[in-house]
Amino acid sequence: METLIDALVTGDHKRALATAQALRSQGVSVEEIVRLGIQPAMEALDYKCTVEQFNLLEIMLAGRAVSGVARELFPDSSTPPDSKATIAVASLQGDIHDIGKHIVKMVLIGNRYRVIDCGKDVPVEAVVEQVRAEKADALCISGLITSALPRVRLVKQALADAGIGHVLVLAGGAALKQSTAAALKVDYVGQTAFDAVKYLDPIFGVKP
Repeated sequence: METLIDALVTGDHKRALATAQALRSQGVSVEEIVRLGIQPAMEALDYKCTVEQFNLLEIMLAGRAVSGVARELFPDSSTPPDSKATIAVASLQGDIHDIGKHIVKMVLIGNRYRVIDCGKDVPVEAVVEQVRAEKADALCISGLITSALPRVRLVKQALADAGIGHVLVLAGGAALKQSTAAALKVDYVGQTAFDAVKYLDPIFGVKP
């Protein structure tokens, strides 16, 4: 497990994937790999992000390593066993960057959430329709550029207009984490990709 954790944190994609495959061949369960490997790696990455020790390349490499292992453990990339809730993730129209969204997606999957990826550069209306169709419990919006801010402020009202105003809206990313939840008209603003889990777990329950 220590090898897997180190490979994920350092963004060593090939070593991380090979280690995960070796653990599975030895009879280690997916749950154990998530609980003893991915989650500790996520915590280590969380700390690095919090103290701003990561540069963009490191984030990309770590994200690729985590996603590779997640695809190995959860081949459909959306439905881990015994999922806690369904979470949609999106980057809104005008934001063509999805690095942050991708990392949030993998963190959520690694923590047993079913994830619906609405894509990047997507109109608010299209995101709301996917949230409604998939019966998502929450929506995580990632924004890297400031042009996304006005559209983020439209999301809660658009959900309410669609009859699903109960859906929680979380925001994060370089452009959005500078604002408050009140300013963005969302329920929560996270500072790192890992804050979504910290916010959602108490609401949907942390299953043993």
